[in-house]
Amino acid sequence: MYVCVCNAFTDRDVRSHAERDAGTVSTVYRSLGATPKCGKCVPLVLQLMRQVAVELPEPVSAPG
Repeated sequence: MYVCVCNAFTDRDVRSHAERDAGTVSTVYRSLGATPKCGKCVPLVLQLMRQVAVELPEPVSAPG
């Protein structure tokens, strides 16, 4: 589904970024070559990033 109509990016675009880099909403826009225009999508981008963070497995730490 489209998350940002102004910049034409989808939930898959946001999830793909969030799986690689757990940065900020700003880093998502930068990585997609976009900037928020109307801003209505920002809460949804943040929600998707949080969902991905919950879905990703915890990193396994080396015994030490």
